[in-house]
Amino acid sequence: MLRPGTFALTLLLAALTALGPLSIDMYLPSLPDIGTALAAPTARVQLTISSYLIGFAAGQIIYGPLSDRYGRRPVLFAALAVYVVGAGICAGTQSIDPLIVARLLQGIGGSGSIVLARAIVRDLYSGFGWRASFILMGVAAVIAFAMASQLLPETLRRRSDERFSPAWLGKGYLSLLRHRSFLAYLAILTISYAGLFAWISGAAVVLEGLYGMSAVTFGFTFALGAAGYMAGSASAARLVQRLGLDRMMGLGVTLLAAGSFALAAIVAVRIADGLWLIVAMAVYLAGLGLAMPQAMAGALTPFPDRAGMAASLLGLVQQTLAAAVAAAVRAYLGRSAWPVAGVVLAAGWLTLLVWALTRGLRAHDSVSHP
Repeated sequence: MLRPGTFALTLLLAALTALGPLSIDMYLPSLPDIGTALAAPTARVQLTISSYLIGFAAGQIIYGPLSDRYGRRPVLFAALAVYVVGAGICAGTQSIDPLIVARLLQGIGGSGSIVLARAIVRDLYSGFGWRASFILMGVAAVIAFAMASQLLPETLRRRSDERFSPAWLGKGYLSLLRHRSFLAYLAILTISYAGLFAWISGAAVVLEGLYGMSAVTFGFTFALGAAGYMAGSASAARLVQRLGLDRMMGLGVTLLAAGSFALAAIVAVRIADGLWLIVAMAVYLAGLGLAMPQAMAGALTPFPDRAGMAASLLGLVQQTLAAAVAAAVRAYLGRSAWPVAGVVLAAGWLTLLVWALTRGLRAHDSVSHP
């Protein structure tokens, strides 16, 4: 078993957390190919994103409380097993409707890895074809399952003594929703995440359909944008001890606003090269990488005995709004990039506003709930 604080355990938790984003990012360049292969219109293919997000949101409401009651390991293994089944169905399907349903199942399974990874962190530290992408997702989940079963220790220090029941769930979630600083962090996480999924749901249509990028070029340039998030996360890990959680989060939300403004400006002046959209989103994603871990830590810190439940509620609200945003962007996306750019712009500046308006509240609650 891996010991807390080791690089290997950190790497395993990173792999578990990455499984959810990987399940969307990996197959985005193949959306047009899926439509062609399965003779499905673009709107139906886009539903595979929304169905995954709906499953990802719904699954998170239950994994955290279950893990608080039964432990992190068994719940994680069950979630990964569901994910593998969903990925296998996706890889073998011959029509769009089973793919949509299988993506829902995959989302339900995939949500467990990120919920449990977040809870574990709180416990420890206060050109392939499109079918191949789903096969690789399933393989990644199998590898994560094998690594976790052999190397991941049980991190829950004290299991809840209360009987698992709907009444217990309702009482627990209601107490979280009464915690003011939790709601502030929840708003920061949810709104900034909505901007990300506006981009994810519309990027392929915008860059390939409106800006003429090939699927291969889109795949590489989309990865460059994602590198912004990695750079932000790496910078946060180095600087958070020096700057503090709130100042680091403030730097992140400022970059969110700057990146979203740049994206909207590029669309407004009609710059023809789609690469500039990627650059602007890289700035936004760098801000997300700086802000999101700090907001997550701030939200979970007051709940050492209910970290799983708190992580579940965060995930549910995040993914529900993300699914709604993805559906709305898909409905209005056509001959313009504004449905994407407008939502990203609103998300970036609204996140900055929420952070600024709740600073005093969050500072007060951090003293009241050390």
